[in-house]
Amino acid sequence: MKKYEVLDHISDLKIKVFGRNLKELFTNAMIAMFKAARYKPWDNSQERKKIKRKLKISSIDLPFLLVDFLSEVLYLSEAHQEVYYQIQFKEMTNREVEATLIGQRLERKGVVIKGVTYHNLNVCLNKDKMWEATILFDI
Repeated sequence: MKKYEVLDHISDLKIKVFGRNLKELFTNAMIAMFKAARYKPWDNSQERKKIKRKLKISSIDLPFLLVDFLSEVLYLSEAHQEVYYQIQFKEMTNREVEATLIGQRLERKGVVIKGVTYHNLNVCLNKDKMWEATILFDI
């Protein structure tokens, strides 16, 4: 199964993400955000130590929850100079996520993501019963 694809956009970063369930959708969205923007963790073995960050997000509905979640992940990445590649979910509903992000120190970014937007945001269950989301990032 394809996890995500980068879509053409004139000035911003646009991705379509897929998942068999909401946890997989959110995980793939986070990974796609970092990979599409070419965020690179440190290769130095001393810097490979796993970093864990807890987060708890609530929102009015599922699409807003996805944007709020990715915005918080982006904030944590910027504030701590880290890149995350795994999520351990404690709780996941259509309006709330409580989880621990797992990642490493950030070495460099290919593209600076300024924010996650609501523009043309779409989160739905497709005809194959797979979750998909289209997300636009301001770069």
